[in-house]
Amino acid sequence: MAQIKAARVADVPMALDVVAAATAAPAILAEVDAAAGVRRGAAAAGGGVGRFAVIGHRGKGMNALAAPDRRLQEVKENSLRSFNEAARFPVDYVEFDVQVTRDGCPIIFHDNFIFTEEDGKILDKRVTDLQLEDFLQYGPQNEQGKGGKPLLRKMKDGRIVNWNVQSDDPLCTLQEAFEKVNPRLGFNVELKFDDNLEYQEEELTRILQAILKVVFDQAKDRPIIFSSFQPDAAQLMRKLQSTYPVYFLTNGGTEIYTDVRRNSLEEAIKLCLASGMQGIVSEARAIFRHPAAVPKIKEANLALLTYGTLNNVPEAVYMQHLMGVNGVIVDLVQEITEAVSELIAVPEPGTNAENLSFGAAKDAATPNFSQREISFLLRLIPELVR
Repeated sequence: MAQIKAARVADVPMALDVVAAATAAPAILAEVDAAAGVRRGAAAAGGGVGRFAVIGHRGKGMNALAAPDRRLQEVKENSLRSFNEAARFPVDYVEFDVQVTRDGCPIIFHDNFIFTEEDGKILDKRVTDLQLEDFLQYGPQNEQGKGGKPLLRKMKDGRIVNWNVQSDDPLCTLQEAFEKVNPRLGFNVELKFDDNLEYQEEELTRILQAILKVVFDQAKDRPIIFSSFQPDAAQLMRKLQSTYPVYFLTNGGTEIYTDVRRNSLEEAIKLCLASGMQGIVSEARAIFRHPAAVPKIKEANLALLTYGTLNNVPEAVYMQHLMGVNGVIVDLVQEITEAVSELIAVPEPGTNAENLSFGAAKDAATPNFSQREISFLLRLIPELVR
């Protein structure tokens, strides 16, 4: 069978609306070069070469049930199977979404609502309103011969479809992930909250303490990163513990919210510095739109990760490495780890994993720009800005 190659720029199924026009390419390249200069200077001072991390999104990749690319329906996202499948490749972490059930159990599930069908009717319930026992009844079951409730999913366009994947797996708890996932894998635990709800500090504290209890009981030597789009939750997690780093998740201005802290990389930097957080996880498009933000993030002694569709494009991943980004969260785990190993020479899995966790990324080195690399970037940028 022919080897599946990673997606190329032209294959990404969404517009890459990174900047206004292709005429901006020389300016972007200058800013990219400046960002890389900061990385080179830090490396010269520190004398070390850091690792560029690859992180599996929801395990071996999220499920995009309407996408034509079958690789995005290969294995159930946020499942033990997906995490252990990702562990077959040189990823440093798996990222997953954690919510807490009504009876106080941290579970792994992305969506705010869970859907099923009974007697021809579509029923939905808020995940955090369910007891653990009820949550685990959805989808395939661990017990042989026992069937669960049909698991459906609501698409962005409002359609509700069967959650069909090639390799299914039961829903799981955070504790099961610690117990049953390859111990070499770090966990990027996203603290998941509904953008449409307001949370009081008392409620946030209850949720975060339930998660922390499992982490402190089970983590042992496994590297852990906490992250959240919810600014108050991210700040509070930093207050509640200092053992594990907390990163602030941001769209970086690619979407606008009423909470201004979520609307730019500049606001993300301010929030992290004010709260003592250790890093930022940004939508990759925001980094390409505002490459000058990268040296500002590094000067603030913050690590920088990215997520988004662009991270399934090897050229875009390599360019971020040159810019000073410390790691990428990806869906096409096999393809991107292969591309990264060719372009960037990632060390063996598990080597020095704590560097990313504790924000030592400012000491990471970026290769000097050769004429070949400059030529490569000049060819790539028009593709990104068209």
